[in-house]
Amino acid sequence: MQYANNILETIGNTPLVKLNKLTAELPCLVLAKYETFNPGNSVKDRMALQMIADAEADGRLKPGGTIIEGTSGNTGMGLALAAIVKGYKCIFVMADKQSKEKIDILRAVGAEVVVCPTAVEPDDPRSYYSVSKRLGEEIPNSWYVNQYDNPSNTKAHYESTGPRNLEAD
Repeated sequence: MQYANNILETIGNTPLVKLNKLTAELPCLVLAKYETFNPGNSVKDRMALQMIADAEADGRLKPGGTIIEGTSGNTGMGLALAAIVKGYKCIFVMADKQSKEKIDILRAVGAEVVVCPTAVEPDDPRSYYSVSKRLGEEIPNSWYVNQYDNPSNTKAHYESTGPRNLEAD
């Protein structure tokens, strides 16, 4: 019997599904990657796991540490799933425009959620960008993910969906 040892082993390897009706007139094969098969229902699971692995490898994230990130929800869920398995704490900073359900689900998986105003400039000290960066500087043994400027984000997408993973027919 095949099974995953933990939820992280189910991330990635999402199925490719041939699109038939929408592409019937095209002279090529068109595939869609079915990301809802990831445990967090998002492509962001793959990049969250990659960013954590790279931060662990180079020492930015240490055992018992706290993961801090500004998120609208999907990246936070991917980070939270990995944090549960690996024993990290999470603090996610979100704009007040995010749904109560997104905030509630992150809290349900053990994350602390800090809500910030939406109607401020990104460099305002109250913005979710500024607050997450500040928390990363102030909280001992923490790692500020900074998904928007984190090279592991791009690396995860390229390595898991890039052309070298596709085989020609």
